[in-house]
Amino acid sequence: MTIKFLKAFSGDSILISFLDNEIPKNILIDGGIGHTYVTKSNITGELYETVKKIREDKQFIDLLVITHFDDDHIGGILTWLNKDKDAAGLIKKVWFNSGKEIAKAFKAEENDDLNFELAKEADEFHTSPDQGIRFEKYLQTNNLWNGEIIQQGLVFDLFGLRFKILSPNKDKLEKLLKLYKKQKNYSTSGGDNDYQTSLEDFINEEDRPCFQFKEDTRVANGSSIAFILENRNKRFVFLGDAHPSVVVEGLKKFSFDEDNPLYAELMKVSHHGSTYNTSTEILEIVKTDNYIISSDATKHGLPNKRTIARIIKNNPNAIIYFNYDLKDTIFSVKDWKDYTNFKSKMQTQFQWTKTT
Repeated sequence: MTIKFLKAFSGDSILISFLDNEIPKNILIDGGIGHTYVTKSNITGELYETVKKIREDKQFIDLLVITHFDDDHIGGILTWLNKDKDAAGLIKKVWFNSGKEIAKAFKAEENDDLNFELAKEADEFHTSPDQGIRFEKYLQTNNLWNGEIIQQGLVFDLFGLRFKILSPNKDKLEKLLKLYKKQKNYSTSGGDNDYQTSLEDFINEEDRPCFQFKEDTRVANGSSIAFILENRNKRFVFLGDAHPSVVVEGLKKFSFDEDNPLYAELMKVSHHGSTYNTSTEILEIVKTDNYIISSDATKHGLPNKRTIARIIKNNPNAIIYFNYDLKDTIFSVKDWKDYTNFKSKMQTQFQWTKTT
């Protein structure tokens, strides 16, 4: 099994490739921002190259997982579908929690902000709504999606793999339906980073009795699909942008807790390393040495160094992997002197050999 974290700018896009009865299979989790496929000046990105290679190798995207509605996860997918008239022929199955299906499940009115459209002619999906086709209709018309809601507690056995869904729960889906508002500016840059503060200062601050963890409250992130992927005796944790309390709730539904931790090969850290999405409780339940953060550090001050400090406090031997070269951007000479056991690497591809 090979797991590749595409260079998705400020977003997420992950390709998992493996053999199922000697037949190559591919799972694509999200597509980053639109530029992950192609920029407006026609510069192709890693999603474009990934799709091109899968097609040239006469393979398929056997499962496309769209974790949630934020542009830095769905934007690249929408751009690809908009520009590639043969895209549907490459996709076999889609996981996507649509607004229409959530409304049906809760017997409530639809939220128009949860409707995305693919323009028939225009280059950008959000520029020509009057000429577009609804994303859900595109999926249904091409027999890519059966409308099933992917939610906490479900288990799926596909391609010889097992998926245990940690997030979202019903409460987060209901809040998405009622409160979600579509992004108005697709290129918004965010707040300042926290890289001038040392790891030691963050760790000392969080050791104080008065410190209180603050959880992400963004509605879209709360609806994010997160799951454990099991391949024989190995486990991999993909957290999308999920809220930590929901992830912990999901872990406990599968009988994992501090007394019975989940030992994983890697954990894709939630929400690009945001301090509001990785709690100490998650780190005490999910035991791994390999923490993956997907971000180019250009938006919203992410990743947060505080999150990395929290990881290192919990696991002094942690290896923090980035899909961009951020080592010298985030860490100071003092950090390396204070904490000599942890490592930081820029690495996008990880491979596991077949085991019994």
